[in-house]
Amino acid sequence: MTNLPRYELRIGGEWVPPVSNTYLPCDNPFTRENWCEIARGGPEDVDRAVTSARAARKAWSGTPAAERGRMLVHFADLIEANAARLAEIEVRDNGKLYAEMSGQVRNVAAWYRYFAGIADKVEGAVIPSPISGKLTYTRYEPLGVVGLITPWNSPLLLLANKLAPALAAGNTAVIKPSEFTSAATLEFVALMDEAGFPAGTANVVTGLGLEAGKPLVDHPDVAKIAFTGSEMGGQHIYEGAARGIKLVSLELGGKSPNIVFDDADLEAAAMGAVTGIFSAAGQSCTAGSRLLLHRSIHDEFVKRLIDVASQARLGDPMDAATHIGPIATEPQFAKILSYIEVARSEGATCVLGGEPYTDGACAKGRFIAPTIFTNVHNNMRIAREEVFGPVLSVIPFDTEEEALAIANDTPYGLAAAVWTADLGRALRMSEQIEAGKVWINSYRYGNYAMPFGGYKRSGIGREGGVDAIYEYLHVKTVSIDTGSPRANPFVMPGAAPPKNL
Repeated sequence: MTNLPRYELRIGGEWVPPVSNTYLPCDNPFTRENWCEIARGGPEDVDRAVTSARAARKAWSGTPAAERGRMLVHFADLIEANAARLAEIEVRDNGKLYAEMSGQVRNVAAWYRYFAGIADKVEGAVIPSPISGKLTYTRYEPLGVVGLITPWNSPLLLLANKLAPALAAGNTAVIKPSEFTSAATLEFVALMDEAGFPAGTANVVTGLGLEAGKPLVDHPDVAKIAFTGSEMGGQHIYEGAARGIKLVSLELGGKSPNIVFDDADLEAAAMGAVTGIFSAAGQSCTAGSRLLLHRSIHDEFVKRLIDVASQARLGDPMDAATHIGPIATEPQFAKILSYIEVARSEGATCVLGGEPYTDGACAKGRFIAPTIFTNVHNNMRIAREEVFGPVLSVIPFDTEEEALAIANDTPYGLAAAVWTADLGRALRMSEQIEAGKVWINSYRYGNYAMPFGGYKRSGIGREGGVDAIYEYLHVKTVSIDTGSPRANPFVMPGAAPPKNL
């Protein structure tokens, strides 16, 4: 019998035990000790959750849009009031810095306020008709029940990317969080019931991907799946959704180029390179894991980079003095270390880090020191595959054209950055880089008003900004006959009449 806190499923506004009556342990990455258990949901639990969401559809979609907006604002207030508690739970689950997660949760509240403001501003249009006596207009309608599948690196923020526009549009939801980081999502959705949402507006089924995630993707009453996670996971979801002819939004992997020209502010660029790859221990889909340096500044810049990165303090993520926390999961920890060995075997030179970090308070946790490889070519696995950890590949270039070619020579296209004092070059590069987000002289900045998503294998659809709400709406065309005279009933109205009539 365990004494660990136990989380049940959250269905219909209530805590519900799983049909399996089994639970999964969740560990703290800093100590590697289990701190809670989550319900191991299965297909029957998913069906219960979808049924609950379907039952709530009429009440929620029938709520006037302005009222939905007011409720989302009230919910945002509750998020802020509980931000410290939610952030601490996220830190226990995934090991990210409390300094970042507490700010991130407050930013989550801003997402709900933003989409609260958009809820009553979704407008159709009257379409001019070439035939007299016809009135044609469009209207937007919610999709119905949407399935939201979220990863372990930023659970509440990446849920907000999906849930905020989905709710504003009038949909109900079933959420399947990562089995590694479910606790904060469960506590978060419980706040929705406190905010007064109709019971079942959002439901949470926790558990393993094949046991809870796949049944959600396959469920016939789910209209859309929105997923953030690995490229392979996204491919499986896309294939499953295709069988059901479902809509999808996929925010997947990245191998983002961070490009520094010789006219850049090198001090600012070095700090930006560190932010791009070592913040969040590199566990970010937009991580600037490929650093492209103009050859004339390569050696000087690498020295600057080593100087900054080597000062990083690894330790307790709850400590405000810590710069880099632990790796969130055991499988990810092993994966990162394996890629470091792959890089060495390919001939890359490790100039910093390259091994687990076990000093002092880090002895029990999953820590990897900031790692930098030089002598990297863009055809190496370390430059082509997503590591998702604090591992940087440095690649030199000689010309703007070569930098652009290297940047785009990747199956991914999520993000990129360009560091230069030349405005013309900055604009040229931003137009030609194949990525959904391009920063100029900065890295990793984003907010709720900025559309975000990938090119190529980095995904489908956009999250954030006005564009996002339309990812959760059907557009319907309505055409009204206002009493025009009857024409030939055998010919479609508006079609050219046959020559023999």
